[in-house]
Amino acid sequence: MKNIAVIGAGTMGNGIAHTFAQSGFKVQLIDISEEALKRGLATITKNLDRMIAKEKISEADKKATLDNITTFTNVAEGVEYASLVVEAATEHVDLKLKIFKQLDEACSEDTILATNTSSISITQIAAVTSRPDQVIGMHFMNPVPIMKLVEIIRGYNTSDQVTNTIMELSKALGKVPVEVNDYPGFVANRILMPMLNESIETLYNGVAGVTEIDTVMKLGMAHPMGPLQLADFIGLDVCLSILEVMYQGFKNPKYAPCPLLVNMVRAGKLGVKSGEGFYDYSESKKAENVAKQFA
Repeated sequence: MKNIAVIGAGTMGNGIAHTFAQSGFKVQLIDISEEALKRGLATITKNLDRMIAKEKISEADKKATLDNITTFTNVAEGVEYASLVVEAATEHVDLKLKIFKQLDEACSEDTILATNTSSISITQIAAVTSRPDQVIGMHFMNPVPIMKLVEIIRGYNTSDQVTNTIMELSKALGKVPVEVNDYPGFVANRILMPMLNESIETLYNGVAGVTEIDTVMKLGMAHPMGPLQLADFIGLDVCLSILEVMYQGFKNPKYAPCPLLVNMVRAGKLGVKSGEGFYDYSESKKAENVAKQFA
């Protein structure tokens, strides 16, 4: 398994492509947007330069990594020789189902199809293909080149052989794979997202401000990053999508997104990616709470 196709050149996709390429795999990075591919390669290059500055890799390692990546805007061409396809598109179920139908038709019958979804049912995604036993979840953590964990999610029909293959492949990337079952949010987000949502509720109810909430969690609970800052980093739209998946999946009000989160996403305040969320990133520094106007 030396040819890996990655669907999506955004934050997660370029990180996954970077990680495979740096580990010696040939990577076909695919996106419908040529501009997205250019941005993805620029991000990979910047991250490799940062690793050189920290003396973790050499210039030769950087060149070898970049040489391992080929870009495509045509899905069928990009996946033609892939042994594994990792889908890392936006966290919307209809889009993922559309992509997996297309992949099922375009890929070799032996190709394993993986999704980097952080909450959507693997079983549901697999059901639109003719190979549900070869569909699996590979939920990488952000930033992918640095974070060790990969949640390996088995769908209802995922075979033992495919699961074992992906577990071993993850280890070959220097990751720590953890096998989990297919329920909304899996493990990481089933625990993390209610905590982030409760932090937003705490702000919404006026218990404390943004910096106060984050300081309590950092100093009191030894979190490396406050929950509101983390939500900004993940993307408030992504947090909302995951909470909605869990709320719909469990029909439990504890997963209902906080109204403040809903309003901020509607207003386009998505966190780091938009330049503003619970903090203001527009001038490369964290500012006072900009979310109060949406409360």
